[in-house]
Amino acid sequence: MMRRFLALVLTFALATPVLAEAEWTEKLRAGEIPIEAHADARGRGGMVKAAIDIPAPAAVVWRTILDCDRAARMTPGVKHCRVITRAPDGRSETREHRVKWGFFLPTLRSVSRVEFDPGRTIRFTCVSGDIRACEGSWTLAPIKGGTATRVTYEMWAAAPFAVPVSVLSGLMRRDVPDALRALRRECLDAG
Repeated sequence: MMRRFLALVLTFALATPVLAEAEWTEKLRAGEIPIEAHADARGRGGMVKAAIDIPAPAAVVWRTILDCDRAARMTPGVKHCRVITRAPDGRSETREHRVKWGFFLPTLRSVSRVEFDPGRTIRFTCVSGDIRACEGSWTLAPIKGGTATRVTYEMWAAAPFAVPVSVLSGLMRRDVPDALRALRRECLDAG
């Protein structure tokens, strides 16, 4: 019982505070990346939500997010990305990622089902591999008359092995903004 209580206290103490809508928008206008990251009480996973404004049209951002050749440059830990299958109508596919988060950790394989609302939303769900429990989305919203795009990323995932709450929360707060900044850089290079 005490362990559960301590885990719950640590979760709340180490979680990123929930931002009010006005504060979220103000951070975006200032060029910052608002982020919320919360580990679950058992330390086995957590959720993250973050956003960034990118000075590129949604079509450029869309292509960049889905470009497997750029995945390793944009996402910390990703070493490999490939499309395994693609639906004939182009509205879904299965992707494999190989991820290595640290020197002492093994390379992990993740297979996800990805569904598209073209130009607007990319939803993903882990279906097999070492990371079996995850779901999330990328949402693109045109801003500034369509010359820029607000990208919102949300994800929940369960770690494939026990991870201390503070480590997981710290990784999410570090890696997601890094990935969004890399996405912005890649979009500017592509545009």
